[in-house]
Amino acid sequence: MSRVGKKPVTIPKGVTARIEGQKVSVKGAKGELSFTCPDDVTVSFANDEVSVMPRSETKRAQAMWGMCRAQVSNLVEGVSNGYTRKLEISGVGYKAAVQGKVLQLSLGYSHDVPFPIPEGITIVTPRPIEIHISGIDKRQVGQVASEIRAYRPPEPYKGKGVKYAGEFIFRKEGKKK
Repeated sequence: MSRVGKKPVTIPKGVTARIEGQKVSVKGAKGELSFTCPDDVTVSFANDEVSVMPRSETKRAQAMWGMCRAQVSNLVEGVSNGYTRKLEISGVGYKAAVQGKVLQLSLGYSHDVPFPIPEGITIVTPRPIEIHISGIDKRQVGQVASEIRAYRPPEPYKGKGVKYAGEFIFRKEGKKK
């Protein structure tokens, strides 16, 4: 039994949900998102709540039950509040700046790294060593943050690189004489 899947997703005020077969569409103040649930689950809408139930007792149906409910919950959260990921840059001369539709990253290479900002994502740099990524799709926000971090992941000796805000970097001791 899925503990996540058992709880119905409550639709807040200002958000509308439509279910057409296996496709769940959610529209809110920030935009519109949709997700197609697998055939292993049934999706129903009643009393401002979306509930997901498995069609059978197979292991796959149980897994899809919790996953589908979590996806619908992410859609509702995204169109009502949106998602934000924060990145921090540490290192001498490392910095970031938004220029039009491109994020310019100076990460210690011989050249600047341009990162084109995808559609539906907003990137802001309040300080040169901070990057705020926001959007309505949780998966896309996380993917963009991961791609930016991959240009220069934090190294364990001095901690230089791009890291998530609040991420703990395990530090190693340098070599001894």
